[in-house]
Amino acid sequence: MTNARFAQFVRETGYDTEGERFGWSAVFLGLLPEGVRYEHSSGAPPWWVKVDGAYWAAPEGPGSTVEDRPDHPVVQVSWADAQAFAAWAGGRLPTEAEWEHAARGGLADPRFPWGDEEPSDDAIFCNIWQGDFPRVNTKADGYFGTSPVNASPPNGAGLYGMAGNVWEWTADPFRVRSLSAQAKARNAHAAKEKEKVLKGGSFLCHKSYCYRYRIAARMALTPDSGASNTGFRIAYDLQAHAREPRWLPPPRDRHGKAKTARL
Repeated sequence: MTNARFAQFVRETGYDTEGERFGWSAVFLGLLPEGVRYEHSSGAPPWWVKVDGAYWAAPEGPGSTVEDRPDHPVVQVSWADAQAFAAWAGGRLPTEAEWEHAARGGLADPRFPWGDEEPSDDAIFCNIWQGDFPRVNTKADGYFGTSPVNASPPNGAGLYGMAGNVWEWTADPFRVRSLSAQAKARNAHAAKEKEKVLKGGSFLCHKSYCYRYRIAARMALTPDSGASNTGFRIAYDLQAHAREPRWLPPPRDRHGKAKTARL
C-alpha cells in the first residue's frame, strides 16, 4: 500500500495511527536526517532507534516527509492501522497461506517470487540491502531505503514487491510449527504478546544477516509495532469485488503491465 493511498484514507476518515498516538516510532538509524534527536531502546539492535514524532507521514521524524515518495510503500503502520485501512477499502489483510500463494505467482515451489535465482548486485530482483550490513550499502538497486512499489519486476501473478522493500502484515497470529520445548515456549510468548506474522522481508534484509526475502520466511511483531520497514498489502474476496467493482485491480498483460481498454 502506497503513501498516496494511505494519505487518501487519512484525509477521508481523519484516522490517527498508533504511532501518532504513542508520539514516537522505531527508525533505522541510517535513514535519520542530520540533527534529529533519538535514543536507543533497551534490547534493540543498535541500528534501531526511538524517534519522537516519527509516524507514517514523517517516517524519519520531525522534518521528514513522504511528499516526495507518494508511490513508495507506507511505513510506520501497526497491525491495527493496516486493519483500519483494509476495512475502509473494503478488503482485509491476507492470511499467511494466502500471502505465500500470491507470492509464488503460479510457480510450483520457488524460493523467491521470481524463481530460485539468488539476488546479487548483478541480478537485482527486489529492493534489499547490498554491501556489508549495516555499515555499507552500495545501493546497487538504486535505493538506500524504500523504493516505489513497482520498482522491481512483478511475479507471475502480476504482483509487485512480494520480496524486499517492506515487511507486510498478515492477518495471522505468530506460531512456530513445531512440537519442541523451545517452540512451545516461543509460542507461549507470542500468544502472550499477541504477535502477528509479517512476510516478505525488507530493504534491510541481506543473506548474511536477515535472509528473509524468501517466500517461506516470516517475522513476528507485536500488533502495536511500527517501523521504517513495516507496511502491508490487502486482499479482496471475490464476492466483495462483485459488490464493489471500483476496488478491482486493473487487468494486466503477461509482462505485468496494466491493460488499456479499447473503446
